Amino acid sequence: MTDQPSRRRAGGREARRAAREETTTSSTPYLTRTIPPYEIMSEEGLEIIENNAEVILEEVGIDFRDYPSSLELFKNAGATIDGERVRFPKGMCREIVTNSAPSSYIQHARNPSNNVQIGGDATVLVPAYGSPFAFDLDNGRRYANIEDFRNFVKLAYMSPHLHHSGGTIVEPVDIPVSKRHLDMVYSHLKYSDKPFMGSVTAPERAQDSVALAEMVFGDGFLKQNTVMTSLINASSPMCWDASMLGAAEVYARSNQATVISPFIVAGAMAPVTVAGVAAQTLAEALAGMTFIQLVNPGAPTVFGSFAMSMSMQTGAPTFGTPEPALILYTVAALARRLGVPFRSGGNLCASKIPDAQAASESISTFIPAILGGVNFMLHSAGWLEGGLAMGYEKFIIDADQCGLAASFVKGVDLSENGQALDAIKETGPGQHFLGSEHTLKNFETAFAVSDIANNDSYEQWSEEGSLDAAQRANTTWKKMLNDYEPPPLDESIDEAMLDFIAKRKDELPDEFA
Repeated sequence: MTDQPSRRRAGGREARRAAREETTTSSTPYLTRTIPPYEIMSEEGLEIIENNAEVILEEVGIDFRDYPSSLELFKNAGATIDGERVRFPKGMCREIVTNSAPSSYIQHARNPSNNVQIGGDATVLVPAYGSPFAFDLDNGRRYANIEDFRNFVKLAYMSPHLHHSGGTIVEPVDIPVSKRHLDMVYSHLKYSDKPFMGSVTAPERAQDSVALAEMVFGDGFLKQNTVMTSLINASSPMCWDASMLGAAEVYARSNQATVISPFIVAGAMAPVTVAGVAAQTLAEALAGMTFIQLVNPGAPTVFGSFAMSMSMQTGAPTFGTPEPALILYTVAALARRLGVPFRSGGNLCASKIPDAQAASESISTFIPAILGGVNFMLHSAGWLEGGLAMGYEKFIIDADQCGLAASFVKGVDLSENGQALDAIKETGPGQHFLGSEHTLKNFETAFAVSDIANNDSYEQWSEEGSLDAAQRANTTWKKMLNDYEPPPLDESIDEAMLDFIAKRKDELPDEFA
């Protein structure tokens, strides 16, 4: 007697799941925002910060360490050189960047239908980056390996809510540092056909990234088209180092995009105040973007900002607090005034597991990034433990939020259907809208649907195992990997990449530091 109702409910569950899957299989290559970016700072306030950045550039200066060719470029452009310290005449960097750097660009994917626009009204959602550890509910926290790397590339490829394959999604520590960039770039090109990021830890690794991309996209394609957008971090405060500058130069000369991004823990690498961090961020980014434009005028570049607060009691980075959100809104406005695309973070948290803290802190960083008009949102999915760990379940939960954001950025529909005045007239006072023609016409697409949230009754939820969001996400990522099928890739191209990788690995020593 008890089995029959259970079977009926199970059939309903399967129907709902099938409906959810059908709803979420369609995807767009990037988000197009119809809502204006949220502005918190007056024009007068922004001008104050811009003037303060000019003071930093002119009076304090920026160090360009162990990279003499950069000093020569700046000297020839009119800067003052004192050892490795570069001081810029007022307005010099802004003039070079605004006159040369593109306001937006297309990053081409292996599959042209996955090409993305970076800049303007577009938002590109990108997985998290750089974690040495991986985490899942079954195995806990552990050092990441190349299998984890491939898994996250596959998950990003399969997710309709992520637009980009990312870069160093995790550090595959089972492969020497000197060689792992080859396996990472190959994985992006082999297991996904979405856009990707190249290696930046040394100039020769950037050059290897370019070489592998040329094999896939064809000779000469990269000179005219951007196929990589790669992260170049400043050594804040107010320093750029040789490894980042060398990689940036390789990409710029190859017409590949660079995200020029100060990495700041407020209170340690910058002042504790929002205005102070914003001014220093602008100064560091302007100096880096100027370097790119002097190397190759017109090379695509993105103004990046990654700023977090810290516990003044322990020194640990903190996430989900108000100050980094205020910095993001401010720096996003500065990037728009400069006329270049803007990058900042997405679903960030300090939690070690995908729990309530992770959800709270992540949404407190994700929403400002959406409202602030971020164009290239690195760390949109997977981030745990302040970036030390990449979480499988967290990846799925974050990607789910990215899918909901796709509906939010469309804004309010004011078409005749959106206004729904005929439905209101038809239904009238005291009646319900469930059977109205308008409801029947729109019910399949009226509301965004979460793939992870559970809205069943308590009894039904309990009967199905009382699973929390992380447990449901655990089932989801396993099913996705089980269902994964690689995108087509010409065998001759695959063989050429593998031959190149084998040759390069023979040439390179094994180095784990």
